[in-house]
Amino acid sequence: MSNNNSLYQKSNVSSLSRLKETKVLTFCGMMGALAVILGYVATIKVGQFIRIGFSNLPNQIVDYLFGPWIGAIFGGAMDVIKWFASGDGNYFPGFTITAMLGAVIFGFFLYNRPLSVKNVIISQVVQKIICNLILNTLWLNLLYGQAIAAILPGRLISNAVMLPIDCFIMYAVLKVVSKVVKPHFDAK
Repeated sequence: MSNNNSLYQKSNVSSLSRLKETKVLTFCGMMGALAVILGYVATIKVGQFIRIGFSNLPNQIVDYLFGPWIGAIFGGAMDVIKWFASGDGNYFPGFTITAMLGAVIFGFFLYNRPLSVKNVIISQVVQKIICNLILNTLWLNLLYGQAIAAILPGRLISNAVMLPIDCFIMYAVLKVVSKVVKPHFDAK
């Protein structure tokens, strides 16, 4: 088992070398454009502290296909690009760190592993708890001075409501990606 785990860790790190491939960079660029578009047309803001949307789906596709480290680079870059594109408020690096950590979480649970409902659910739960509920709530507290106890209940409800929706959509999309897109990127 430890030998298998060691191979998994090596494949995660070696996946960074895939950034040299033109088709990987091109695909990441297309996913980035899709993420920006989805940020405009598929995001609903509920008050100042709750945002419901699907602009992270392209990030999750990149995490699934290319692993946690390429996903982290992509996630961090997309956070900054989406901020520039939206012009919403001041830039805060905490959200970029959260985006990168979310990519590492999704990549860890999905990259080079069998696509299963269990892996999707676990990755979504871990990401929602660590990134959405803990880190992003902390960043909002630091930015706006709102008490965590005041903003956390709404964030808990929105993440609980979105969990099954996000799991279903992520699994359905990644199932298609695994059959249609992934074969073009598998190492030969």
